[in-house]
Amino acid sequence: MDLEARLQDSAPSEHPEALRLWLRLLTCTQLIEKQVRSRLRERFDTTLPRFDLMAQLEREPEGLKMKDLSRRLMVTGGNVTGITDQLVAEQLVERVEVPDDRRAYRVRLTAQGREQFHAMAREHEGWIVDALSALSEREVSTLHRLLGKVKAQARPPEPDPETP
Repeated sequence: MDLEARLQDSAPSEHPEALRLWLRLLTCTQLIEKQVRSRLRERFDTTLPRFDLMAQLEREPEGLKMKDLSRRLMVTGGNVTGITDQLVAEQLVERVEVPDDRRAYRVRLTAQGREQFHAMAREHEGWIVDALSALSEREVSTLHRLLGKVKAQARPPEPDPETP
């Protein structure tokens, strides 16, 4: 039973539609993510965290420091190190020294890693398009715009650089 179905069995709420919407979003996310994880495993013998790390590196050809990767992926440094170690062993990423910081290094995709990521990304895009195919282009656009409003309201305000 998914979260959305469990709500129907719970006590009435003051904000039932907002709660139902939240649970619907969460359920859809979990269902689509489960499909993506399964397909990445079946088609590419990889995991979603590895795909996500490679996606971050694909956006930064010069590579990223480990702390920046951790921040972008919202996981601990230990998680990033473990995934990076695997990808280095498979020659999909490489560690490059940072000239002005002897303690740090950048991680970047190798040519082989970039090629493999692009193959995965093409299929991943198709899986997502397929997962949302019940919606028209207009509905996708409308939902994107509406969720953008939710995102903007939920995001914490940026600190004012003028305020100490």
